[in-house]
Amino acid sequence: MVLACQAGGRAVRLLDQPPVIGEILAGILLGPSLLGWLTPTIQQHLLPPSVLPVTSALGTLGLLAFLFLIGLELDLRSLRTTRGAVAAVSLTGLLLFMALGAALAASLYPHFAPDGVGRPPFTLFVAVALSITAFPVLARILADRGLETTPLGAFALACAATGDALAWCLLTAAVALATTGTALSALSTLALTAAFAAGLTLIRPLLRTLFERAGRTGDELVLALLFAGLCLSAYTTDQIGVHPAFGAFLFGVAAPRGLPAVERSAARIRAVALPLLLPLFFVDTGLHTDFSTLPDGQWGWGAAILAVAVVGKWGGAAGAARLTGSDWRWSAAVGTLMNCRGLTELVVLGIGLQAGVITETLFTLLVIMTVITTAATAPILRRVAGDDPRMTPPAPHDDPKRTPAREATR
Repeated sequence: MVLACQAGGRAVRLLDQPPVIGEILAGILLGPSLLGWLTPTIQQHLLPPSVLPVTSALGTLGLLAFLFLIGLELDLRSLRTTRGAVAAVSLTGLLLFMALGAALAASLYPHFAPDGVGRPPFTLFVAVALSITAFPVLARILADRGLETTPLGAFALACAATGDALAWCLLTAAVALATTGTALSALSTLALTAAFAAGLTLIRPLLRTLFERAGRTGDELVLALLFAGLCLSAYTTDQIGVHPAFGAFLFGVAAPRGLPAVERSAARIRAVALPLLLPLFFVDTGLHTDFSTLPDGQWGWGAAILAVAVVGKWGGAAGAARLTGSDWRWSAAVGTLMNCRGLTELVVLGIGLQAGVITETLFTLLVIMTVITTAATAPILRRVAGDDPRMTPPAPHDDPKRTPAREATR
């Protein structure tokens, strides 16, 4: 599993694609869509039912580590200072897409909703799932092109961070509503989740003191505290009634920044969890993605999902950027970057599948949409950006600090 995902990630780099595309495809190809279809015996030998609970648990552990790292890398200061065009693009894109997603979910509900799942949680989940932007994949695409310090890069990352923060809050509500069954229980779950998040925020100074003292004894204790903290936080949100991934993410947000020992320990978690554990999550995703079970009529629904995903996300972000005074080339580039979904979308879909909000058939259609929109981001961006100096890497003698995020909001 690990070797297949690594090989897939390296192969798609030759096509100027982010490694996550190859890792997703490798997971799908190891599942029933290809290997199980061509040689079911070999597929059963490589992935017998007895090992799947173990690989799924290890993949979930990798997922928790990934969400912790995403929370740790979230720059809260940039979110507090976000204003103007960034807020307009984030909110307009999210609200427009929520409306389109809700309309699509109303049509999908009779055909794809699991038994016992009400219309409100199904509609909310589909709308939120389609509105996600993959912040880490987006950052990787910008870094590969040397655009992370340009006005376009700073603007897109601020929009993605703001929009995803709102989307994760709505996703928590959708999962709580689906797992509890009643609006009152969902509100109780949300209140407990909010209380837990507030508690982590209040003890941030205490956490900083704890990690400063632990850092004086060595990185090993800091690493153990970080890993224990993310697991205990994940366990807490799981007991509250939402997915454990939310707890790991919240602990990452609360963890102290700027401490060398914490940064080194986080790098060690990344070095192990992302290449070794997270691929198991991709394979587990691939085992639930079976193209062969899709009847001919379902491909029409897949096309509708893709159309709404592209039109809603690209149109909402690009239109909002245009209305705030940006030209069409800049607006089109922003819309293209916001349409990137990648790994974050797979995480959201996996949460929905585990929570029983969506069926495996709808899960497969949404995975197809994720792969297409993510793979299309880099080539479309190259065509849209052209030689525009706002969207090209700075020259070696340029100072990247002279293009801060505030220039992107003019």
